[in-house]
Amino acid sequence: MSTPSEAAHERFEPDLSTVVGERRQLINLAYRLLGSLAEAEDAVQETYARWYAMSREQQEAIAAPGAWLTTVAGRICLDLLRSARVRRERYVGAWIPEPLPDRREWISGSAGVGTAQPVDPADRVTLDESVNMAFLVVLEAMTPAERVAFVLHDVFRYPFAEVAAIVGRTPAACRQLATSARRRIRAAQAPVAATAGQAGLVRNFKEAWEAKDIEALVGLLDPDATMTADGGGMVGTVLRPVQGSENIAAYLIHIADKAPGLTLLERTVNGMPGLVAQHAGVTVTVAAFNLADGRITHIWAIRNPEKLRPWTADGRN
Repeated sequence: MSTPSEAAHERFEPDLSTVVGERRQLINLAYRLLGSLAEAEDAVQETYARWYAMSREQQEAIAAPGAWLTTVAGRICLDLLRSARVRRERYVGAWIPEPLPDRREWISGSAGVGTAQPVDPADRVTLDESVNMAFLVVLEAMTPAERVAFVLHDVFRYPFAEVAAIVGRTPAACRQLATSARRRIRAAQAPVAATAGQAGLVRNFKEAWEAKDIEALVGLLDPDATMTADGGGMVGTVLRPVQGSENIAAYLIHIADKAPGLTLLERTVNGMPGLVAQHAGVTVTVAAFNLADGRITHIWAIRNPEKLRPWTADGRN
């Protein structure tokens, strides 16, 4: 026979399981809202801290813990986005969203220096078209309210009534925010699905770079291509985007000459074919690509070490 305390624990246990089970959904939401895995983890941690700060009676009074957690996480992310706009104005060089590896290669070194452990599946971000680097870059150009309304409604399918509770505006206003966000995406022509042939094109790009074949590189790049690098002021890189196929090719050859022994690896970056550059066995750059009409139109080169944590725990990545 159960004691009163045991019976109360049994009644509460399903809710606790539901709360813990929401973590992956919250990480997925927060990463798409913030474009930073580190900030997403912090936002979700803060969300759970607020849940566990409540008394058991307050927790049990919440009919839908998952909805409560989503609302709180969404509001935290909205506040972070507002403050991030100010911080990123002071950022050294261009700010690019944090790149994510393929789920099978996701390694965490947070357990200690020199150690590498597989990330808990609950902490992995699902890789789909909504984490495509080109898509995330367009999201970065939106206002915080636009981004939150669009991601919640169009990506996660939350009704506008629930979005309104998070954004702090009316459902009609949130509908307008999402509509404005869709216009931005259409204007930028951000891809929402894998581009056919991207893996082959990235492979050809890798081989041309390794061979220091400037003519081949120029031929693989769109004449008006752009390369944007993010070093965050922590490592050397160009602070302004490099424009034009010939300028990009020349810069890449310069990098290859400057860093002999650079190893290029084909890897999945945010769900799409990309490249990882290693020097002396250490991951120094993760590159994501955007394509159109069979040529590379944009390269995003992330070099900021703080954004390469999932790639640097061991020598595999």
